[in-house]
Amino acid sequence: MLTAWALWLELPPALIGLVGALPCAAQVVQLPAAWVSRRLGSRRHALWAVSLSRQAVLPMALIPWLPWPRAVFLGCVLTSAALGVAGNNGWTSWMGDLVPGRIRGRYFGRRSAVCALSACAGSLGVGLLLDKSNAAIALPALSAAACVAGLATTLLMRAQHDPGRALAAAPRLDDVLEPARDPLLRRVLAYQAAWSAAGGIAAAFYPVHMVANLRMTFVLLALYNGGIAAAKFVAAPLWGRLLDRRGEVPILIGCSFASSFSAALWLVATPSRLWPLAIDAALSGACMAGLSLASFSLPVALSRPKSRAFYVAAISSAGGLSAAIGSSFGGLFAHAVPAPLALFGRPLMTAHVLFLIGGVARLGASMLALRLRRPRPAEALAPELELRAA
Repeated sequence: MLTAWALWLELPPALIGLVGALPCAAQVVQLPAAWVSRRLGSRRHALWAVSLSRQAVLPMALIPWLPWPRAVFLGCVLTSAALGVAGNNGWTSWMGDLVPGRIRGRYFGRRSAVCALSACAGSLGVGLLLDKSNAAIALPALSAAACVAGLATTLLMRAQHDPGRALAAAPRLDDVLEPARDPLLRRVLAYQAAWSAAGGIAAAFYPVHMVANLRMTFVLLALYNGGIAAAKFVAAPLWGRLLDRRGEVPILIGCSFASSFSAALWLVATPSRLWPLAIDAALSGACMAGLSLASFSLPVALSRPKSRAFYVAAISSAGGLSAAIGSSFGGLFAHAVPAPLALFGRPLMTAHVLFLIGGVARLGASMLALRLRRPRPAEALAPELELRAA
């Protein structure tokens, strides 16, 4: 839907890059969010922040009738992203306390599969609606529907148990500084920063390239996203079982290297040759599922319940700020180099160059994943033992 808004508002490349950077730049709220999460309790914090983030897009339902529509759009994206980031910090800590470590991979693998299936259905519905109706009517209606769905999900979240209620208290300085003293976490931060910056370079331009250059309809765009969701649906439970047996690091390494080569598929896709995108959807979906599970589980495995929110904040902030830098670079590059370029005599669009730069940068970031190692068993069990003692 954000792609459709960007095209309908006729955003220039620099602003498209900014749209991609805003959710990442919003990660700066992670540290204060971690403090609030410890102060109020993870569950209470998550419920409030997630609820407000999903209502923050309501002004977009009025954009056709408001002055400065681009400013309203960008403001809604930033506000929703910042509140979503704050809520995710609390939610991750909450789920880390709620789900036992011995089944964490299998549980979240199954959950990711269900979420992917639901997202696929929603994406296809939105694509059909956008292709068959007037965007000036459909987009505001979809924004309003998103708010209603967000209210429903908040009510469902309220039914979930809060096992960490006793941990709600003002955080100590030792809890805040613990991530900075952890040598394992510093390696994770280096990898996360490099990987996120590489991914942010072209992230905002993939859907725009599909619609504007490959002349794909929104239904085809939704089918591509559906292919990614289907791959996640199949791969996530498999990754979850592997995570429980082998840990997060092998998954991070394998998925990072594999996804680095997807950029090559985008270089050969044309309006009359879209089959490379089907391969990319399968590869990207499987790798995204693994990376998402491992990235979620790693700060939980590294941390104690009292410091977990700050571990999540450190990793998310490093990744988000780096992705914002990468996305901003991509937007500025697209604005400064609009003319077609060439590679081995083959003409390349500006988007192709961004895809290629991002792929090479991902490959370099994957090298840093080789430096990671799984926490020792005693370290990995510490959060569970402390929770049981509490």
